Amino acid sequence: MTATAAGYHPVDLEPSLLADGTYGIRRHRSRLDVSTLLGLTIVLLYVLPGTLIVPNLTYAGRPALLVALLLFAWWCLARLNPTLLLMGPQPIRWVLCVYLVANLLSYLAGLLRGLPTQEANAQDFAMLQLFEFLGVALIAADGIRNWDRLNRVLRVAVWCTGFMAVVGIIQAVFKYDVSAHLVVPGLEVKGGLAGFGQRGDEGQFRVAGTTVHYIEYSAVMAMMVPFAIHVARFAPKRWHRWSAAACAMLAAVANPMSISRTGIVALGLALIVMVPIWSWRLRYTFMFLGAGAVMAIMFLKPGVLGTLKAMFLNVGVDPSIEGRTNDYELVGHFFDQRPWLGRGPRTLLADPVRDTILDNQWLYTLVTGGVVGVAALLAVHVVSVALAVIALRRATREEDRHLCVALVSAQVVAVVVGGTFDSLYYTTFAISLALFVGLSGAVWRFTHPTRIVRTSTVRGID
Repeated sequence: MTATAAGYHPVDLEPSLLADGTYGIRRHRSRLDVSTLLGLTIVLLYVLPGTLIVPNLTYAGRPALLVALLLFAWWCLARLNPTLLLMGPQPIRWVLCVYLVANLLSYLAGLLRGLPTQEANAQDFAMLQLFEFLGVALIAADGIRNWDRLNRVLRVAVWCTGFMAVVGIIQAVFKYDVSAHLVVPGLEVKGGLAGFGQRGDEGQFRVAGTTVHYIEYSAVMAMMVPFAIHVARFAPKRWHRWSAAACAMLAAVANPMSISRTGIVALGLALIVMVPIWSWRLRYTFMFLGAGAVMAIMFLKPGVLGTLKAMFLNVGVDPSIEGRTNDYELVGHFFDQRPWLGRGPRTLLADPVRDTILDNQWLYTLVTGGVVGVAALLAVHVVSVALAVIALRRATREEDRHLCVALVSAQVVAVVVGGTFDSLYYTTFAISLALFVGLSGAVWRFTHPTRIVRTSTVRGID
């Protein structure tokens, strides 16, 4: 049996430099490694309701986020201990370091201006969530050992997406919140479940699956569709391919159930980015599948497509759009006061329940992080896209090239939806984005021609 027939990536069987005079292959197996913990993070993130936390903790105490914080500690220990040193360069480390420094400077600027207790607590929470974001991104970029382990993480993410899509479809079709049955004993629901939100004049309502907001749900569904298509095309086992294809269809059907313009735009952008790398045969296939998804939506939830059509046609008189544009004057007021470092992370509060006032991540970052914060966040997206494009040009296999384009689509979606809701406030979306930032660094490393760079990982894992 050849390596490719067995589902192995040929590069993973090449000798890689581990140390002076020491070589090995990256096909070494272990049951507990970075990929396993990333998979666990995804399961906890997508399967459990977003408001389910460890008792007496804040929203940063979601089980998935605690594992992410553990991953950040693991990565730091690997950097500090000479026997676990991460070998080789990694551009993602540098851009995330810039992002961290920008947030720390904004944090100090907030402290220096003097903060009331509520804003100080919000700022501390923002930094804790930042470390959880960095933990997933850095450990994915540096710790995933080979293509096989990366593909396993993707398969877990796709299957969990399918589960979350099913939860949302059940909520939409039966108006029954199945997420209430996903509460694990020993954990507590903070602030209640998302429930259903009224939208439109025809009695339509919105669903959020296991996330905490309807727009977040639609954005995550849209972001995951290209990866589900990727697994459906290239997974080594037939049942992996068929299950991933089912998850892709479920995510596409569940996306409109949130009745969100953001979700529809995000899904369209994600697919537009993918189209150039597809053959004409594949494009026609997905046209037919798209028509099937539309018919499934019409059958399962009549009236949803009409409501969405009205939302796009009546943008000029939509109160949600008017509310967003009315915020521009407020943004200008706060920006003039502190243009460079802002007020401090997450210090622009609206009320004790939901500590945000702007449905726009870019404007919110401008107010709380200043020009420096916006530049750092934009750099994270730009570098992630650049690394995925470099890996795309280096890759020789269609499978690897397809994955690189999917990673580009994730960043494009993140940039655009950041203009329609405060995306990084919502942890399911934020950690999903962190994973794809890290995977962009991983594919850059895997396609690098230098062996010591391709081997860059925690030595203690190998």
